[in-house]
Amino acid sequence: MMKVGFVGWRGMVGSVLMDRMQKENDFAKIDATFFSTSAAGGLAPDYKQTQKTLKDAYAIDELTRLDCIVTTQGSDYTHDVLPKLRAAGWNGYWIDAASALRMNKDALIILDPINGDNINNALDNGIKNYIGGNCTVSLMLLALDGLFKADLIEWISSMTYQAASGAGANNIRELLLQSGKLYDSVSDIINDKSATILDIASRVNQIINSAGFPKEYFGAPLAGSVIPWIDSAMENGQTKEEWKGAVETNKILGLTPDTVKVEGLCVRVGVLRSHSQALTIKLKRKDLSVEQISEMIASANPWVKVIANNKPDTLAGLTPAAISGTLDIAVGRIKKLKFGDDYIALFTVGDQLLWGAAEPLRRMVNILVSRYA
Repeated sequence: MMKVGFVGWRGMVGSVLMDRMQKENDFAKIDATFFSTSAAGGLAPDYKQTQKTLKDAYAIDELTRLDCIVTTQGSDYTHDVLPKLRAAGWNGYWIDAASALRMNKDALIILDPINGDNINNALDNGIKNYIGGNCTVSLMLLALDGLFKADLIEWISSMTYQAASGAGANNIRELLLQSGKLYDSVSDIINDKSATILDIASRVNQIINSAGFPKEYFGAPLAGSVIPWIDSAMENGQTKEEWKGAVETNKILGLTPDTVKVEGLCVRVGVLRSHSQALTIKLKRKDLSVEQISEMIASANPWVKVIANNKPDTLAGLTPAAISGTLDIAVGRIKKLKFGDDYIALFTVGDQLLWGAAEPLRRMVNILVSRYA
């Protein structure tokens, strides 16, 4: 039975991963050990595993006994621990949610419904590092799987609307605190019919721009606003989150850089969970109808759900509220654009904590189990 260690399992992505593995009975297939960066010696979670005590996540001698390590601890942990493991002669599999190794030549970005063949080839060729992709990129590739399989995409302009949870647990708390502050500022007049909407808006505007408004983690108000900046700046005017769109898309697909051009803006919005994207796509063909395009998208994989382009279906199924907590990738608002018959637009939304983070890691563990059991 494969010996698998878990680090960062109490965090947001780690918690989702644990929940999915428990639901799918994955722990019955492995010999699991749980590690902690702060509570070694404490009681491990109970998934019927043999090892009941938390091990030290920095104990190289303990880690080298494993066949596989799954980490959602973050890039700092990866940079600190993995080189020491390799230097100690460890030749096991490193499965990582962090971005630290994504573009390394000795690492593969994993999204097996899209690049399962590449994963198997990498395993055959001795690659040991398997890294979860950027959440919006992974969700976009699943949504557009049918168009990529048909080699129809020339370029994509992606405008993302990314949930607070993509920034971390503290950011979720801050969004809710901000929302509470806005409500508290008008709670005494919100139901007063004699109060004008301008009175309400004025109070909200005053509190949202006040010095005491909570913005430690976002750096700006998100409740009642949006933040059109995610991650650090690049020299060409992009943010790093925007840069990932093209480089990770092409690497996941096994293409040379810039084969498919992906560009756009990444925006943080006041949603708790699930990322949305508005995509403008330049196709390589002009002769396809919206119906044909929709069928290609819908039939590509079991998770894509095409939503009819009308208001009732859109409101019911094409929102973060509708799909959060599910593996569904909703795709809707599919239409041709006036730029020409080879231009389409669509809107897609998926749970970035599932397909955008935890699920590819879970499935990679199962690929290893099935291959090397």
